Amino acid sequence: MLGSTHGTLTTDSRRARIIACGERRPGPAVHGRVDDLDVGGRPLHADVPDLSLFFRPRSVAVIGASDAEGRPHTGMTRQLLAWAERVGARVHPVHPARPSVFGVPCVPCVAELPEQVDLAVLLIADPLPVIGELAEAKVKFAVAFASGFAETGEAGAAAQRRLAEAVRRSGLRLLGPNTNLNAFERFRDDLTGPAIALITQSGHQGRPVFALQELGIRLTHWAPTGNEADLESADFISWFAEQPEVGAIAAYLEGLKDGRAFLLAADRAARRGVPVVAVKVGRTETGARTAASHTGKLTGADDVVDAAMRQYGVIRVDGLDELQDTAALLARAGAPLAEGVAVYSISGGTGAHVADLAAAAGLPLPALSAAKQAELHQWIPEYLGVANPVDNGGHPVGDARGRKIIDALLADPSIGVLVCPVTGPFPPLSDRLVRDLVDAAEETDKLVCVVWGSPVGTEPAYRDVLLGSSRVATFRTTGNCLRAVRAWLDHHRFTARYRSPFDEAPRFPSPSFRKAAALMSPGRQLSEHAAKQLLRAYGIRVPREQLVTSAAAAVRAAAQIGYPVVMKASGDRLAHKTELGLVRIGLTSASQVRDAYRELNDIARYEGIPLDGVLVCQMVERGVEMVVGVTHDELFGPTVTAGLGGVLVEVLRDTAVRVPPFGEDQAHALLGDLRGRALLDGVRGRPPADVDALVEVILRVQRMAMELGDHIAELDINPLMVLPRGQGAVALDALVVCR
Repeated sequence: MLGSTHGTLTTDSRRARIIACGERRPGPAVHGRVDDLDVGGRPLHADVPDLSLFFRPRSVAVIGASDAEGRPHTGMTRQLLAWAERVGARVHPVHPARPSVFGVPCVPCVAELPEQVDLAVLLIADPLPVIGELAEAKVKFAVAFASGFAETGEAGAAAQRRLAEAVRRSGLRLLGPNTNLNAFERFRDDLTGPAIALITQSGHQGRPVFALQELGIRLTHWAPTGNEADLESADFISWFAEQPEVGAIAAYLEGLKDGRAFLLAADRAARRGVPVVAVKVGRTETGARTAASHTGKLTGADDVVDAAMRQYGVIRVDGLDELQDTAALLARAGAPLAEGVAVYSISGGTGAHVADLAAAAGLPLPALSAAKQAELHQWIPEYLGVANPVDNGGHPVGDARGRKIIDALLADPSIGVLVCPVTGPFPPLSDRLVRDLVDAAEETDKLVCVVWGSPVGTEPAYRDVLLGSSRVATFRTTGNCLRAVRAWLDHHRFTARYRSPFDEAPRFPSPSFRKAAALMSPGRQLSEHAAKQLLRAYGIRVPREQLVTSAAAAVRAAAQIGYPVVMKASGDRLAHKTELGLVRIGLTSASQVRDAYRELNDIARYEGIPLDGVLVCQMVERGVEMVVGVTHDELFGPTVTAGLGGVLVEVLRDTAVRVPPFGEDQAHALLGDLRGRALLDGVRGRPPADVDALVEVILRVQRMAMELGDHIAELDINPLMVLPRGQGAVALDALVVCR
């Protein structure tokens, strides 16, 4: 049994020990100022392009413009001319064989443009030869519609790399290739209030959100990013988050070009309290494969993508209908005055059903006070339930009682959201009900949601009254309503406590880095002994142990460490010692130690495994076995994983992941994602585990991931024995594979 060998750290002192950088010396930075880079040389702040001249250029060149009937470029040219007129831009068609296009004078090439243009639209099959000409003309932005790039396979990917490199050298910014005309759609200018800005990697998937304008919901921008050879979704998220008219960002993402850029963009939106709602495909192998064939993007390991989104408050939804409803609510609703939800219906069955769904969605339905229930029973018969949900029985909505009930519910200080499901129209009562709801919403700062369940959707109560209100949030399905309300509450709770992890991320390698780097062996696996030295360098506690090369030395080591002991073979080719019989536990005497030493060496010789010695280790028995590790994600780089350890890690696969940088709150949240989290609280008479010590280890492993990410292919501490509260955590075994 192992007692505590170090004092308990306070939260502040623990954070100070973890984040303290020691000597302030530059890290492996390759670009930017050192103060803008983390310990791995990665940027800590988003480089936000000014896209104002992309969306509202002063002048536009249309390369390959046409007015020949029957040609696809003709329709595109016509749309671009109409768009330019709406935004007040001058248009310069470019075509080598036409004097004019739709009556607008044409120039034969980019070099003969009469002025410097802000935006060039390339209606040509191969944009690469034109990039140099655009650079010479100092064009700021370009759009390439051509397909046949990364979405088609390796040859297309190579062509896209050549295009991207030419764009990088040119200094202009490119949207596409494999994009479309969605950026140049006609947006309604008669709508007011906070707007949705839309980002899609597939233009067709943005159509439902764009159509929200017909329901009175304002949209201001649409960025169809296509293959993202240059400009990517992250650029538009960062820029949209800074536009005062944007209340929410809706995105359809097939893949991410750069994981780090996405994190920085999401961080910028979170700092400003701008919600980002996203459909991200790739949850299944089929979805990931289809997305790759469409845009040529990395879809990324979905559990890592999901964790990264949750860390930075990106609201992930599954369907386009959810994307519409959630983005619309978050764009238009203010901050909640209370988190309680009241369900109000004309039917007890409807109320009970919606209450069940609300509870399943994690929404709080507080029981109304006795005084509030007595007040409601002034207008609702005594035999009907009004504790929450509130059932009015139907008839009160047809007269003055209906409005009084609504006002009484909205006046309750515990209620911040009123949800009223109307499962089907029943005029004139339903007409009176929705009018009362709309009128009440005009006089309150609380959220009023109506679910209009009719499949028809042509009823005047819906089309004119509900959709005519900018104060009522109207939904067609209960599920979408409740998920949107949950997302709204979660978003405001998240932004209220959000502290950017990039502001606290360590920027310089610590003294630990220099010790650890000396232990690295490129392309090799470290022995357990060397792996534990690496952990020690980062302040992670390991058992007392000695590496020995003789039976006599093993006996001496056991006496110094104290019985009982554990003995393990140690070598850089050993990954699964237990399966090979290369571990002995619970040894209590010198004779057992001598025998174990001989047996371990005999097995290693028989298996042809070279050893650097045998470890004689202190035996640690009492605690919860966990695993903490580092893996390398293709999109995000080093990621940190934690979960139930020992044999359970392979049986239950109960793990969760976070993407550095993250703080102490996210380390705790990671543990909260585990199905077996209750084991740490103590079960069946076991004492609570030292969760603070476990969190400290997770943060120290994160530091290793950030500093050694380019050196470590895999790190696996398993088991990490988390001892009873106040006694710490001990890494009993570790596997490190170097890159």
